[in-house]
Amino acid sequence: MSHESLEQEIESLVPAQTTLLPGSRRGFLQATALAGFAASVVPSGDLAAQTITTDLVGLEAGMTQLSTGSGSIPAYFARPAGKKGLATIVVAQEIFGVHEHIKDVCRRFAKQGYLAIAPEFFFRQGDPTKLTTMAELFEKIVSKVPDAQVLGDIEAALKWSESNGGVKGLAGLTGFCWGGRIVWLASAAMPGLKGGVAWYGRIRTTVTDTNPFHPIDIAEKLRWPVLGLYGGKDGGIPNSDVDEMRTKLSFGGPASMASEIITYAEAPHAFHADYRPSYRKAEAEDGWKRCLAWFAKTLKA
Repeated sequence: MSHESLEQEIESLVPAQTTLLPGSRRGFLQATALAGFAASVVPSGDLAAQTITTDLVGLEAGMTQLSTGSGSIPAYFARPAGKKGLATIVVAQEIFGVHEHIKDVCRRFAKQGYLAIAPEFFFRQGDPTKLTTMAELFEKIVSKVPDAQVLGDIEAALKWSESNGGVKGLAGLTGFCWGGRIVWLASAAMPGLKGGVAWYGRIRTTVTDTNPFHPIDIAEKLRWPVLGLYGGKDGGIPNSDVDEMRTKLSFGGPASMASEIITYAEAPHAFHADYRPSYRKAEAEDGWKRCLAWFAKTLKA
């Protein structure tokens, strides 16, 4: 699928931006609550009402800096307050960057006892939260982000976690959409993690200099098991690609064979994204339960 086709698919899933009336207290409160979202996907109306916000009670959370081979990049973290010896989960963003939904996912993991950290993978290329169209997002940022850079940033996040309450060698990776594809790639390239959960990550697309491999190419070579969560009505990821990925996993090494793919027959793309019209509550909640169970199984000391 071309970038243009993917843009159209994503465009159909994003809501209109919020419009605030001058002097409106309700508008002010809504703007305050939703200020952390990307400009292209600010929830409005019923979407704002369904958007999940996880509180900070019992948590330590905020922005930090990760030291990489090409300078520092920002990251958002959340962890149980005052706790050490934690398993780490690196959260790979959607194409919209580390906005409020991704930060909330980190807080959800922290409530479950994990140290969660979401690096700003697009930091060197630009700020996706400021762009208002899909075309700009792909042209100016997403298409310019090398996979090798992203994998290096994950390594930096793991090193940071080891000095901030995380246990070395006890880490997993989860990602959504763009980040879901990264989970599959990282499993073939990085030995330092123990498990991953890929939410509707692309399985096959155009190979470029910045993205030389795709999940279908490395399905039989995984180093740690991955749980894939997909929508049967995803307009951007054909069911045939998901079925082929599932078959290739079954003929791979031990980690590939231990991997699993779940398809929710009636779910569209981005069914976990509670701030978008694509959200499907039942499938999102079931996927989250499976995600937590997967990490409970794979992230063992």
